[in-house]
Amino acid sequence: MSDRIQEKLSILADAAKYDVSCSSSGSDRKNTNKGLGNASNGICHAYTEDGRCVSLLKILLTNHCIFDCAYCVSRKSNDIKRAAFTVQEVVDLTINFYRRNYIEGLFLSSGIFSNADYTMERLIRVAKTLRTEHKFNGYIHLKTIPGASEELMKEAGLWADRLSINVEMPTKKSLALLAPDKKQEDMIKPMQFLKEAIIANKEEKRLFKKAPKFAPAGQSTQMVIGATPETDLEILYLANGFYKKMNMRRVYYSGYVPISNDNRLPAIGTPVPMIRENRLYQADWLLRFYGFNVNEIVDKKNPLLDMDIDPKLGWALRNLNMFPVDINKADYQLIMRIPGIGIQSAKKICDARKFGAVTWEHLKKFGIAVNRARYFINSNKEFETKDLQPMQIKQFILQESQSKYRPNFSPQTKLF
Repeated sequence: MSDRIQEKLSILADAAKYDVSCSSSGSDRKNTNKGLGNASNGICHAYTEDGRCVSLLKILLTNHCIFDCAYCVSRKSNDIKRAAFTVQEVVDLTINFYRRNYIEGLFLSSGIFSNADYTMERLIRVAKTLRTEHKFNGYIHLKTIPGASEELMKEAGLWADRLSINVEMPTKKSLALLAPDKKQEDMIKPMQFLKEAIIANKEEKRLFKKAPKFAPAGQSTQMVIGATPETDLEILYLANGFYKKMNMRRVYYSGYVPISNDNRLPAIGTPVPMIRENRLYQADWLLRFYGFNVNEIVDKKNPLLDMDIDPKLGWALRNLNMFPVDINKADYQLIMRIPGIGIQSAKKICDARKFGAVTWEHLKKFGIAVNRARYFINSNKEFETKDLQPMQIKQFILQESQSKYRPNFSPQTKLF
């Protein structure tokens, strides 16, 4: 690799780190014709929750940009070193890195050169060259450019596994304040187009098995949180709308990192706490997989997520009248809502009780989080919770969580 390419890679990989929407889950592109790579379900191009790093070449085509978005490090007014890859340079990097087993796929985004179509054409050329000339079957995620034509969007979907269009800010007001050159409509319209194109492709695949795939891993989006004063209620309402109206596969939440002294933004040295991102992802999970609605997680009286406890526990503490739950009689949906019991554990409970009463010892074997669940189920007479107030339960759980890191703590230690 030449020194110049190495320099470009250093600049444009660093600039791409602010984009967190790079999961490839959902694609099943298979390797045919003795090509390169094989994108399979479950590949995640990021650090997973258990600390595993799954490889991805994640770069910008360029950090030159005609826009001046206050929250973006690549904005045109920012005094940074600029660089741009050619289409062939990105193709060569991807193939060389893949052959050396450095990566499993490509995540490619870009600043905007002269206009949306000009930039989008080059992103597409990278993906098309990899697919057609190099028979590359690995995962490709393209960040589409707001304002690009529908013809280009449609072509991009033929070569990429996933497409994403960043909504960027949670509200029109915030976008107008920090990115006056952009309009939210320019982001929503292509999302709707992709939704309809993906649905049409699925129908076409039912009728014609050899019909080409179109963005088989769907679409995703990302919003910056903490740069403007939107509440978690506003943010989750927007995300929930994307899931229901746009068939979005994922919504990503990127905590704002202060990069300038612009008086419209939080001051340097006051980044958004990582725990806020974490709580939003937990709430997002409840919306997508646990059957919660937004108003159960946050509401007008409590528009912000509790930073001390996860949102599922927060809901349970606000609804103690529903507990304790008899796990041998309660339905699956209610069991899933018990803090400390996940989807798989809830299924195990429902399956096991077909053969007899589920006891506390059974629950421990199912791998539930004992220190949380014991306050909300009636299978353990040792822990009577009927006289406890929500704040007491919260404190007991927090104390026990902290005690895990104390050397003199024993699992048998009673807190009350």
